[in-house]
Amino acid sequence: MTDSTEAPTYRRSLSPSRAGDFQNCPLLYRFRTIDRLPEPASPAMVRGTLVHAVLEDLFAEPAPVRTLERAVDLLPSEWEQLRQSDPRTAELFTAEQAAEETAWLASAIDLLTTYFTMEDPRYLEPAAREERVSYEPEPGLSFGGIVDRIDVAPDGRIRVVDYKSGASPNPAFEGKAIFQMRFYALVIWRTRGVVPSLLQLMYFGDGQFLRYEPTESDLVHTEAKLLALWSAIERAIELRDFPPRKSGLCRFCAHQALCPAWGGTPPELPLLQIASPS
Repeated sequence: MTDSTEAPTYRRSLSPSRAGDFQNCPLLYRFRTIDRLPEPASPAMVRGTLVHAVLEDLFAEPAPVRTLERAVDLLPSEWEQLRQSDPRTAELFTAEQAAEETAWLASAIDLLTTYFTMEDPRYLEPAAREERVSYEPEPGLSFGGIVDRIDVAPDGRIRVVDYKSGASPNPAFEGKAIFQMRFYALVIWRTRGVVPSLLQLMYFGDGQFLRYEPTESDLVHTEAKLLALWSAIERAIELRDFPPRKSGLCRFCAHQALCPAWGGTPPELPLLQIASPS
């Protein structure tokens, strides 16, 4: 009698977030991408999602009404949509925590207020918002993700914009933030044939910009780095070996109780087969 159970197929794809996970801690990559372990929603994470949603809808409004007042008006309905779409979000505040919820929403208004000190959306017409972009560097392998905003000038120059609800990073950690943007710039270059002129991160936590002007050689190097990273991921799958990597980020990890570096035991790794190139 043959066993009809087949190993689940692992799709060959990589996003900036998952690339960052593997670089920071291969075990975290496994927990999130292979085991797909649930993680509780944090107030800071959900607030960032809420502010992103407000700005996306704000740009759908006619330019003259894209004001701070209108953005604040959009908050309640966007918050209700988030609560309905994600059970974790709905459980963020109980009925007895109305005061905490009010203060939390006020902090979202603070972030929107800071955004309006950084640019005036009445004078911008994004070419794309929350745009899913992807390409195949080799058959069957996809690099991609969702870009917050793409601006295209009349002369064809492209600016890639990413919103961050936290504060700008220490200069020693700027490289990790720029890596994410180079990833998006690479995908846009490969799909549109134009190297973006500017990568811009906007930090609403302190009103700071982080800007970078990529070159074609930058993006060729980024592509080579990502291909090497994917090879390392496939090797980890083949060897069934995703070692933990202790760092200061561990204190933010939702899976510390399952991590061997902290005395835990991970769940059994399922058998996997990597999807063949089509």
